[in-house]
Amino acid sequence: MDSDTVAWLYELGWNSHFAESLAALGDRSLSPGRVGADYGADFLVHLDSGTARADLSRELRTAGRHIAVGDWVALRAGGDRPEIAAVLDRQSAIRRKTPDMEVSEQVLAANVDVIFIATALDGDFNPRRVERLLTVAYQSGAAPVVLLTKADAGDAEAALAETRAVAPGVPALAISSRTGEGLDGVRQAIGRGRTAVLIGSSGVGKSTLINRLVGSQHLRTGAVHRSGQGRHVTTRRELFVLPGEGVVIDTPGLREIQLWAGEEALDQAFEDVEELVLSCRFSDCSHEGEPGCAPAAALADGTLDPDRWASYRKLQRELRSIEVRASARLQIEERRRWKALQKEAKSQMVAKRGPD
Repeated sequence: MDSDTVAWLYELGWNSHFAESLAALGDRSLSPGRVGADYGADFLVHLDSGTARADLSRELRTAGRHIAVGDWVALRAGGDRPEIAAVLDRQSAIRRKTPDMEVSEQVLAANVDVIFIATALDGDFNPRRVERLLTVAYQSGAAPVVLLTKADAGDAEAALAETRAVAPGVPALAISSRTGEGLDGVRQAIGRGRTAVLIGSSGVGKSTLINRLVGSQHLRTGAVHRSGQGRHVTTRRELFVLPGEGVVIDTPGLREIQLWAGEEALDQAFEDVEELVLSCRFSDCSHEGEPGCAPAAALADGTLDPDRWASYRKLQRELRSIEVRASARLQIEERRRWKALQKEAKSQMVAKRGPD
């Protein structure tokens, strides 16, 4: 690749990790691209020379390989358009449990450096939702930043103080796409060659923000009902390049986001609470009234917010429930695998022995 090609790929978020992953495939005919949108039947891919629609190879379809917006892929030329031959190793991924009864993960975006947790000050702001999304962010491997959008529609200073209380150490910005307040801080948080993703409820102004960052009306925006409920306009995840300023991924409004994380991510999101839990007199403290329970003492003297403690316990129960159900599913799949192997072995024995 010539220097101009490499420079543009770095604008898209390319780095040595992906270069090594591509080289490890051992096929010099493959070229890199980054998935910009998933259209179901095919994908929009950003190349070193613009964009193209690309198909998933038969091998990847057969293997049930899922592609996420933000993935770097190896492309094979041929026919009318390129084919996605492989997905390069991810550096990070935003995951949630699929919004159904199945115990499986859904990747919302891949290879992200910054997660913007967007919540609006016109009625959407909810500290408990911020805590949940922080847990998702810490599991992903990307750095969280809380964006208090529509800062001109509420008490920004009070919301910033409340955000810092539930997200200690996490950058928080009050912004307004209408007035331009805080947008320079958003651009700085992304940075050249880096990728950010916007997550949050419908109607918080994610698409409006991207239009301001890109500098044109790329995305349709919807009105917000007087009840404060947003109307879904973004219908798919999509990647946008901000020349010289990085990459940003827009996502549809999340009606719900069920956790798909380990308790380590929860501990990071609730670091202050975890410190209390580890301070209990007994290591097996259930925090239900035992003597020497540090959270109980903190609740009693007012140093621990009861709502924050309740949120921590709720998310902890949710994670443990998913872990148990996932373990049960794996056990069922393992039993099915062994039955299939035993059936195959029996068939081979019969074939060797011949008919009775």
